[in-house]
Amino acid sequence: MPDHKKTTVVIGAAALILLTLLGCRQVDASDNTVAASDADLARFYEQKPAFQPCDPKLPPGVPAVKAECAKLKVPLDYDDAEGRQVEIPVLRVSARGQDPIGSLVLNPGGPGFSGTDHAALTAAVWGKSLITKRFDLVGFDPRGVGASKPALDCFTDAERDRDAKLYSIPAGLDDWNRQETRRLAEQCGKRSGGREVLEHVGTRDTARDMDVLRQALGDDKLSYAGSSYGTRLGAVYAEMFPKKVRALVLDAALDPTAGTRERRIQQATGLQASFERLAAACAAQQDCPLGTDPERATEEFQKLVRPLIDKPAQTSDGRDLTFSGAVEGVETAMYSEAGWATAIKGMTELSSGKGDTLQKLRDDFHGRTPDGTYPSSSEANLAINCMDEERNTPAQETALARAWYKAAPYSDHGRPVKKVRDGCEQWPAKPTLGFPHATNIKGLPDTLTVSVTGDPVTPHEGSINMAKALGGSLLTVEGEQHGALLAGNVCVNDAVASYLVDLESPADGSRCKLSRPVSSAATIEYGHR
Repeated sequence: MPDHKKTTVVIGAAALILLTLLGCRQVDASDNTVAASDADLARFYEQKPAFQPCDPKLPPGVPAVKAECAKLKVPLDYDDAEGRQVEIPVLRVSARGQDPIGSLVLNPGGPGFSGTDHAALTAAVWGKSLITKRFDLVGFDPRGVGASKPALDCFTDAERDRDAKLYSIPAGLDDWNRQETRRLAEQCGKRSGGREVLEHVGTRDTARDMDVLRQALGDDKLSYAGSSYGTRLGAVYAEMFPKKVRALVLDAALDPTAGTRERRIQQATGLQASFERLAAACAAQQDCPLGTDPERATEEFQKLVRPLIDKPAQTSDGRDLTFSGAVEGVETAMYSEAGWATAIKGMTELSSGKGDTLQKLRDDFHGRTPDGTYPSSSEANLAINCMDEERNTPAQETALARAWYKAAPYSDHGRPVKKVRDGCEQWPAKPTLGFPHATNIKGLPDTLTVSVTGDPVTPHEGSINMAKALGGSLLTVEGEQHGALLAGNVCVNDAVASYLVDLESPADGSRCKLSRPVSSAATIEYGHR
């Protein structure tokens, strides 16, 4: 499964010479000006965004925040500054204090999640913290994402309701053939503004946009906090513009040293471990739908969901809960220990032939609204990953699918896996990220990686490797959930505030403990897919 997919409910190297080979223009990292050879880019770097009051979309019960919004223009292709442009929405919540340090740019993950409402949500969750006192919190919708223009899109809402295929997992049920992968690329291009758009939505392009944003905000150096995929974006920015970094907080990190296959197997292993912890908690309860023996929980779950392949469960709104939908629903709840009870309820219902709770979780997984509307975050996730991740031959993709099921047997449908194709195989451009990346960076200040030990989506091992690759600090957080920045944990909040405000990193070996799990809805927002 190309990186696990989740959607907002309440709610990702090279030296300058390699950047040239990848078609990226060089920006002088020694000061705030664009290099003379890139004079065509000066008009983008010299923008002064016209911020106006706006009303961010916040979940029910979340306190309102005072925000302002603006638009940023960037070139679609940094090698063609006179060509087509991209419009990037930006939202800012101004610092509460009278002596602000500057902007703190945020990214919620995905890839494919909007950063504008995320900035408002973060401001509300952090409340009257030292961070909101000293920093303007700034979020932006990365190119192709959310309200950016052009935006990535591949399917209609009706097609999404029918489980339109966006990933190779589950493999063995409805695998792409070569004609279908070509049609996927063509359809995404047509609905997203042309194949040229698909060629320029990778993380390296977004990192360039973030540097334009940094200067447009008036910051000499970037202060940044990113979660899940947002850690990749932050690390790639550090690789490309190391002298422009003031501070980087990377929460629930993607391993920059692991290639696509290795990292996905890490993820499958983490998800299986999370499922087994959920199953153990269930077994301790009366009438657990997975039985009383945690060792048999995977087998019992397979018995529950595999019949859905041939006969989906009905829901009260007349839709079908499919095998994929049921597995996605349980995975949604696995993002935090706080969601386990809902998953257990859904599995109990399913044992009686009812699919409403797991369907609701599946809808949360994709961001489906009650009126049947889907955001384009899953399509954006596909397109961005196509420009980031390593491409597989059918033989390699088939081997990966089999390895996934071996590492995460709870998700195995039990059917033969014969020939699996990479959905990106006929994408109009080659990936530009490169693996490994963000290693041996010269001139980078200390960074702070935050990692939850029981993170089911971005395992702790990846965060350890991120901290080592950047030569930065690591804060280990004991707990069972994806990410910690929005967990409301005093220990984490204090450590992050000290680092961002005073540039004081926690001591080696520092640890925090999540005394209570945050709701899965809050953690899903920055779920890496």
